[in-house]
Amino acid sequence: MAGRINDDDVKAVRDAVPIDSVVSEYLQLRNAGGGNLKGLCPFHDEKSPSFQVSPGKGLFHCFGCQEGGDTIAFVMKIDHLSFSETVERLAAKAGITLRYEEGGYNPSHQRGERIRLIEAHQAAAEFYVHQLESPEAEIGRKFLAERGFDQDAATHFRVGYSPAGWDHLTRYLRGKGFSDKELITSGLSQDGRRGPIDRFRGRLMWPISDTAGEIVGFGARKLRDDDNGPKYLNTPETPVYKKSQVLYGIDLAKKDIAKASRAVVVEGYTDVMACHLAGVTTAIATCGTAFGNDHIKILRRLLMDNGSARVIFTFDGDSAGQKAALRAFEDDQKFAAETYIAIAPDNMDPCDLRLAKGDDAVRDLVEPRTPLFEFALRQIVGRYDLETPAGRAAALDEAAAVVAKIKTSSVQREVAVQLAGLVGILDQEFVVRRVAQLARWARDKGGDGRGEGRGGRGPGPQDRRGGAPHQAVQAPTAPSGPALNLRSPAHRTERELLKLALQKPALVSPAFDAYGVDEFTAPPYAAVRQCIEEAGGAERGLGDNREYLVAVMDAAPNNTVRSLVTELAVEVFIGKTIDETYAGMQLVHVRLRAVDRRINDVQGSLARLGSNVAPEDLAAAQNEVWVLQQYAQSLRAKGADAL
Repeated sequence: MAGRINDDDVKAVRDAVPIDSVVSEYLQLRNAGGGNLKGLCPFHDEKSPSFQVSPGKGLFHCFGCQEGGDTIAFVMKIDHLSFSETVERLAAKAGITLRYEEGGYNPSHQRGERIRLIEAHQAAAEFYVHQLESPEAEIGRKFLAERGFDQDAATHFRVGYSPAGWDHLTRYLRGKGFSDKELITSGLSQDGRRGPIDRFRGRLMWPISDTAGEIVGFGARKLRDDDNGPKYLNTPETPVYKKSQVLYGIDLAKKDIAKASRAVVVEGYTDVMACHLAGVTTAIATCGTAFGNDHIKILRRLLMDNGSARVIFTFDGDSAGQKAALRAFEDDQKFAAETYIAIAPDNMDPCDLRLAKGDDAVRDLVEPRTPLFEFALRQIVGRYDLETPAGRAAALDEAAAVVAKIKTSSVQREVAVQLAGLVGILDQEFVVRRVAQLARWARDKGGDGRGEGRGGRGPGPQDRRGGAPHQAVQAPTAPSGPALNLRSPAHRTERELLKLALQKPALVSPAFDAYGVDEFTAPPYAAVRQCIEEAGGAERGLGDNREYLVAVMDAAPNNTVRSLVTELAVEVFIGKTIDETYAGMQLVHVRLRAVDRRINDVQGSLARLGSNVAPEDLAAAQNEVWVLQQYAQSLRAKGADAL
């Protein structure tokens, strides 16, 4: 039975690992004001950043999909880990030794599957790197040298060599304590007639890392003629390796991709190496599969889809490269970045180009010149005889259907005009109308077709939650009740007060802790108020604010309420100056509305009962109304001093 991680150690891990440093391993973050950071949410597709991180509070929240929580919750969600696996990974990052209850700590039994598989890959990478120095690996070193890569380059990219024997790595990893089941599951070994044998044998090895820099698989290049396997052999699909979700070199390139708002997509491991060594440090490559939707998501989160972002594809100019370019163009609009294609002279890939013409030629190659859509249309049009009316008509039919997929009308029109020139049709408006007609047919057939293309803007966090008072939005509700409506002054004020209680408890404590749950008219806000009360009240936040927020989240009865807590904990305030005066106004408004509601309730009950009220009950009710009216008058006159 796995031991439970000591609570103090969990808290130490949560405090030691800054949430912004962890999140930045997966997406680009920018200043959002108020001490917060923002980026494109990694948990759902969006055009504008509604994902916010609050480093000071150790929390994240997406105002689009409502995911939220602390550092541990983020890693659990994005890497599909259990709680203990996540704490173990973060503890290793922070250099914290964890203590386990219920019998101590046995690494071979208690570490989660993902962590064990990652550790196996790390050990394998070290083994392969060491083997590259062996006499047997001379053929591998020669392969690298012939392509312009010296020992320093091999070390930088952690290139290694897998021995040609049947089970060298398998025996090595067994000696490190890994079980046969773990080795088979990892894809490092495979079943043989007499037990597990090495999957990779006699090959040059490139470690493939995820965005966080953890090795999840390998790419292996054939070196010998008697090797009957494919030229490149990759790790099979495993719990940690999904080829459609990894990009070779992303761990090395991600910071420069985010900084330069540019990514260069090449086709192979040696091309990535050549680009980086030539100074193009934003180069990445797919791993034995076409560039697809999941790869786009990875890049979009790093590029942040700003107006200057560029993605440059370096496909070969042969037929296979042309097909790859057309496939990429199909997904072009899933980027907000501009996409380009770069084809080297004589169809050389970046590795060959560097050998033939040097680093400058590689850097020059990836300067964006030819838009991907233009290249794709030229490839389509080039298949037809444009000297004949029939050829021009056929070219227009095929190319117009592609242009019609562009969702942004202004871009669609611009490309349609260029298509007219490519096909040789003088009547540009005819082509524009033809494309628009095909787009309408596609929308009618497949749905409303609404969407935002390049340059479109979706609702951001201020649109959804903390925007101007005239906006009406829906928020998750805990108990059933009316939807939150920011047109409502009551809802707006209750929201601000809860944000103060979570973010700046010193401004509202101790007065806030005397407020009843029933003073919050929106059921979701009442649920959050209850969580604060169960966590020890706002007064608890005067000490360790992070610990206080964790306690409030732990008190949430479900994920919906927990999500609203994180949302309120990171959302910016409506007011410009957040001080005692501002906090006092929110306290007074919430209390005053509660008092007025109670007065109306009592008076309404008396009116309904009429003469059926007992004299003593009538006197008590009238006295309560009088006391409440005096209190309301005092609140209006003295403000927070009357609380």
